[in-house]
Amino acid sequence: MPREQLEVLNALDVAKTQLYHFTAIVIAGMGFFTDAYDLFSISVVTKLLGRIYYTVPNAPKPGILPVKISAAVTGVALVGTLFGQLFFGWLGDKMGRKKVYGITLALMIFCSLASGLSFGHHARGTMATLCFFRFWLGFGIGGDYPLSATIMSEYANKKTRGSFIAAVFAMQGFGILTGGIVGLIVSAAFEHGITVYSYNANPELSLPPRADYVWRIILMFGAVPAAMTYYWRMQMPETARYTALIAKNAKQAADDMARVLNVEIDPEEAKLEKLTEEPSNQFGLFSKEFLHRHGLHLLGTTACWFLLDIAFYSQNLFQKNIFTAINWLPSAGKMSAIQEVYKVSRAQTLIALCGTVPGYWFTVFLIDRIGRFTIQLQGFFFMTVFMFALGIPFHHWTLHKVPFIIMYSLTFFFSNFGPNATTFVVPAEIFPARLRSTCHGISAAAGKAGAIVGAFGFLYASESDHVLEDDPGYPKGIGVKYSLIVMGFVSLLGMGFTFLVPEANGKSLEEMSGENEDDTIDAAEESTPDKQGAYNRTAPV
Repeated sequence: MPREQLEVLNALDVAKTQLYHFTAIVIAGMGFFTDAYDLFSISVVTKLLGRIYYTVPNAPKPGILPVKISAAVTGVALVGTLFGQLFFGWLGDKMGRKKVYGITLALMIFCSLASGLSFGHHARGTMATLCFFRFWLGFGIGGDYPLSATIMSEYANKKTRGSFIAAVFAMQGFGILTGGIVGLIVSAAFEHGITVYSYNANPELSLPPRADYVWRIILMFGAVPAAMTYYWRMQMPETARYTALIAKNAKQAADDMARVLNVEIDPEEAKLEKLTEEPSNQFGLFSKEFLHRHGLHLLGTTACWFLLDIAFYSQNLFQKNIFTAINWLPSAGKMSAIQEVYKVSRAQTLIALCGTVPGYWFTVFLIDRIGRFTIQLQGFFFMTVFMFALGIPFHHWTLHKVPFIIMYSLTFFFSNFGPNATTFVVPAEIFPARLRSTCHGISAAAGKAGAIVGAFGFLYASESDHVLEDDPGYPKGIGVKYSLIVMGFVSLLGMGFTFLVPEANGKSLEEMSGENEDDTIDAAEESTPDKQGAYNRTAPV
């Protein structure tokens, strides 16, 4: 049976949308802007890295990153992110959301700069230092996932909570878009005023010495948005739910939220003490009670995020491979090194602008109207449809590029107006406060495991069956056609696991997690049938 909510938490649940909500969205959202920029900007420069460090003199084609180096450069940040999500998610529940929040941002700023300053006397040394710093960059990014989601969910009111959390995550779209724009600006600036030679025309002049600055500047720019919000992130008060329900400091929680909401709030210390002693607020992550109440929920959030990220990161990190396969991008020999960066950046910018960014904001505007479940289910459904529609008649699309790009953009639209947003939102709403950051971190880490599968798997799978003639060192794959079909089946499986995730629309966090249940009710009374023959017992959420 639900009990009466603490006044400080009820005040947050029913608060009108006001300035502090938007301030929290901007502060947390800029972290996600940086996350997306850092994770996806690497796809803009990987072809350039291959040209700079692995071109063989007098070779018929410009150099490419060896398969193992390409996998490491692309995937090492995702590995770091996975470990960061688990570690900082757990730490956020132990030390508090605010204390850990600044550490993750400082790590992201330092490692963004260090990635661009990667040093070495030869290719192997430069790639090794780049991978080292990108691992720790990913580690910091990983912490931002559970902390940003948890902080926003615990600040928001229950009426518009989904929109607020989704708005934080929607900044990822702008980060991806900015990665393409920065690539366009930097590459255009470095080719301004000089004669441009393709590799086929003049291999040596197609790779000017200044090209080494291009990839470094693009990667280092990720430190700028993170540094801009560091001060404001440090000024945010700890969330009332952590202070009250975990730290058990009712007075501090009331004082903090009274300043934020500009209202008087009773600390209700005696009521809090009684509430935190209830069995529903005592069980841990590895207990039978957690398994009974939230085991299927955690399976649903982890499985959906895992499956979603296989498809989502495959598409984002290897757009250049797909664009080359349909002949939207010229072959490498027909471009200079910096021209190739420009054209890859232009393609990424166009896809982000037409499909990625709009999808996020459709979710923001509709998630509290039609619910998380509906958005996630229809997102997976349309991703399945468009993946099959692209993959099965793939040869047809190589002859009709514009329709392919439109349909390809729609897969991004429905991943973002769908599971890419909801898998971030839901884990921040359905677990108890003392385990919220940890469970979100576990769910997000499952997603990054999927991203790693997508990044490494698609790197190999998307190669054609005659690739040994084209790209020495790369094994034969199944080609882009069958890779798209596989991702269609992955999306279809995501639809099934969506049915394990509960709907949190319009409910308080305590109502979803069961933290305000009264466990003192008599067992016999719980089992008394009502007039319709149904049982009155409140089922655990």
